[in-house]
Amino acid sequence: MADVLGNNNSQNQNHGIQPTSPPLSQDRYLQKFRLYKTQANFYMVGRDKSRTHWKVLKIDRSEPTELNIQEDSTIYSEDECSDLLKMLHEGNTATGGLKFITTCYGIVGFIKFLGPYYMLLITKRKQIGVICGHNIYAVSKIELIPVPHPNVRPQRVNFSKENRYKKLLCMVDLTKDFFFSYSYNIMRSLQKNTCDKKTGKVLYETMFVWNEFLTRGIRNLLPNTLWTVALVYGFFKQTKLSLSGRDFQLTLIARRSRHYAGTRYLKRGVNEKGRVANDVETEQIVAEDVPEGEALQISSVVQNRGSIPLFWSQETSRLNLKPDIILSKRDQNYEATRLHFEHLTQRYGSPIIILNLIKANEKKPRESILRTEFVNAIAAINQDLPEEKQLKFVHLDLHKLSRSSKATNVLELLGMVATYALLVTGLFYCQLTPTLLSNGYELPSFENVDTPDISPTSSNNDIEKRSYEENEHSDDSNEKSSEGNSSIENNRNPYVRPPLIQSGVLRTNCIDCLDRTNVAQYAYGLVALGSQLYALGVTTSPHIELDDPLAEELMSYYERMGDTLAHQYGGSAAHNKIFSERRGQWKAAIQSQEFLRTLQRYYSNAYMDAEKQNAINVFLGHFQPEPDKADLWELDSDQHYVGRNGELYIDEDVGSFFKRSWSDGQILRKNTSPSSALNINKGFPGAAFPSDARGQIKMLFESTPEISTSGSKLACSRNRLQWHDTRGNNNISK
Repeated sequence: MADVLGNNNSQNQNHGIQPTSPPLSQDRYLQKFRLYKTQANFYMVGRDKSRTHWKVLKIDRSEPTELNIQEDSTIYSEDECSDLLKMLHEGNTATGGLKFITTCYGIVGFIKFLGPYYMLLITKRKQIGVICGHNIYAVSKIELIPVPHPNVRPQRVNFSKENRYKKLLCMVDLTKDFFFSYSYNIMRSLQKNTCDKKTGKVLYETMFVWNEFLTRGIRNLLPNTLWTVALVYGFFKQTKLSLSGRDFQLTLIARRSRHYAGTRYLKRGVNEKGRVANDVETEQIVAEDVPEGEALQISSVVQNRGSIPLFWSQETSRLNLKPDIILSKRDQNYEATRLHFEHLTQRYGSPIIILNLIKANEKKPRESILRTEFVNAIAAINQDLPEEKQLKFVHLDLHKLSRSSKATNVLELLGMVATYALLVTGLFYCQLTPTLLSNGYELPSFENVDTPDISPTSSNNDIEKRSYEENEHSDDSNEKSSEGNSSIENNRNPYVRPPLIQSGVLRTNCIDCLDRTNVAQYAYGLVALGSQLYALGVTTSPHIELDDPLAEELMSYYERMGDTLAHQYGGSAAHNKIFSERRGQWKAAIQSQEFLRTLQRYYSNAYMDAEKQNAINVFLGHFQPEPDKADLWELDSDQHYVGRNGELYIDEDVGSFFKRSWSDGQILRKNTSPSSALNINKGFPGAAFPSDARGQIKMLFESTPEISTSGSKLACSRNRLQWHDTRGNNNISK
């Protein structure tokens, strides 16, 4: 007897099943699944958290090389679903009946190499956090299951090659550093989830969803994404902390971009699309730990790291720990660099503040070559931008600084830069009512709040002015809101206090965007944490001392994040010399640790990265095998890809062919010394760096602003970031 799963309600009713549940919307998320099989089909049964809504998915096993998936549109109750499974079993007794395969927690995707399609399932998960009531999970176990029945699988397949591709796919270990959520868009920041609501398939196409390619087939066949999970790769850490008797939750998230993704020496700089290597978004969320029924205050700050957006590379060498830096392509108009910063502006608004940590002067030019070219690129780009949109550039030779200064001094100096960045970008803050939090934990939108525009055309000065005006009169508006139709409740506004918006981002880079960058990101995170806690009313001052236990705690989280991101891109833990010094580690022990990590990174880069890059290219769909065509391991470069039609092409996401030229300084512009005549920092914050920091921090074109600390006013109010330093000292970070 044939399978009896119907595709519409009438068919199910004909078999004695009469669904009574209301329609399942995209807002009702399936969270647990059971996979069954007959000879002809797989059947996946999914249910929501409350066990009140059940759905069935049918995956055809009779097609050897094509993907055929159908979703039963019926919403079943638990009893109805059980009856349906019994009928499926009875209808297939002649061919073995219906057999249970496994419990799973979502489909990662489908993939084919040279033979059949395979289905990737999450068979074990682990909860690692909660954001606004939405659970966040890590992947604990994955299972790869062939889709077609063995009797119909293609026979003319080179199983040796097939197994090698399967092995490559499995080299991307989904049980390490991949995480997801059924009901929260973890691939987006808290501010984006609140300000710019997007749901469904479009979210899978964003830059931080690593299984976009793997889910493409099922997303093209189904009207929703109820059966799949969107995997984010990077870092997730959540902890509860207490300060002055107030409990709060700290969440640190790093999201690695899938664009131009890969390993250290095989992915450097920028590609033709403006995508950079090692592009990672870091978000720091602070939320009150309040009893149920009380309003929740929550704040978020986002920063970014990414490779220097120029065409450059380093050749992997088994004989040289520090290969020469090569400027791979001359782009006279810096089109790719321009495109990169346009992407950043579209994602974060303006201004974009660039913190460049590479070396300024070297006996043999390496990093300094890139620094000079980066300066030229920013100058050229800013000449075509309006004043309010110009890129802000700060250079700090962190290597030189750390060799001549104590770790505390280094972090204080980075804290000054971080203070500037937070001043001009602001942070995200909102307060949610108990009614909203109890309504299925659905994040609100700003539809009924006069929210500043964070589009690329919005002026930061306008944002500050509007934000100030909103918060300056918040007491009056709250009084008025208790009268008549202007009340917050009548307007269905979920906010008790007006929100604050982050517009713009701090973008930090060194050469690898790992070790020095992570120290700078911690310094920014510490400054931001002080302002976040102050905005939430947890503290009475926005400043956190470096010796504060809270600073030590935060440092350990950033150190762990840095190690994780360094393993992913560089093959070893991060060089944490400054963190180790702050903890008072013995100098000899630090040197030994740094040496061992250098050797580990060298070995990984020289002997393992090529295979790792191949695995990433297969997982992301950059290379799709085709019979009778060259295999991935036969190509001499990961820039050569083979599409499903078998034609050789070069993926723009990975780079383009170009003739390499050695960067010995001869190909740079004749004017290699930046000219102060082009003041592209016009419009940078009026308060300047302290005089004792001028020799360490250099604005673009070596122009360091004058400072008058006694006249500068740097303060922060809980409603609007506004820094005031009336003590007249030189250290604005205090």
